[in-house]
Amino acid sequence: MTQALTLVSHHLCPYVQRAVIALAEKSVPHERVYIDLANKPDWFLALSPLGRTPVLRVGDTAIFESAVILEYLEETRPPPLHPEDPLRRAEHRSWIEFGSAVLNDIAGLYSANDEMSFNGKANALQAKFSRLEERLVATPWFDGRSFSLVDAAFGPVFRYFDTFDRIGDFGILKNSPKLVDWRSALAERSSVLTAVSEDYDQRLYAFLHHRNCHLSNLM
Repeated sequence: MTQALTLVSHHLCPYVQRAVIALAEKSVPHERVYIDLANKPDWFLALSPLGRTPVLRVGDTAIFESAVILEYLEETRPPPLHPEDPLRRAEHRSWIEFGSAVLNDIAGLYSANDEMSFNGKANALQAKFSRLEERLVATPWFDGRSFSLVDAAFGPVFRYFDTFDRIGDFGILKNSPKLVDWRSALAERSSVLTAVSEDYDQRLYAFLHHRNCHLSNLM
């Protein structure tokens, strides 16, 4: 008998979105439970030793960390979202880790207290996206015609820029035409669209507005 899956989530967590996209692409039924990371319930801390989302409950077993959740789903639920070739599969895993580094820079961008720090993070992001532009196929997905876990990892990345673009033009994606095309394709993918709640945009905008940082001062 297939064990019931519950994904413990936070409304704004990009790593939760990765798991939700993979679950949707594989048409895996699951329940989603949201928590407040600023007020973590005891039952969540009992499941997540690191105190982070997402956590996937498989029956009575808790799996934590998004990369581990993605690999568990890849091993147990078709269709595969990794390439069949071991070398290409390892390369894709590397670019997923690169996506995590991009998310760290995005967090640094919206946490920067002054213009100089903000511009430094914007430059770091632009440099990373330039490297990604060199590797990207984007016809329409990361590596060609097949949607992969790398695409699942970057859907949440570009979702941030939908909100950033409302605040100002920071030039982070300039001179990256393949990235622009990829971003557009991801924005129309059903699994990416439905990976967040309907009020995600308002939640993210409010979160940024109340951070008392350089970006919030521009809003």
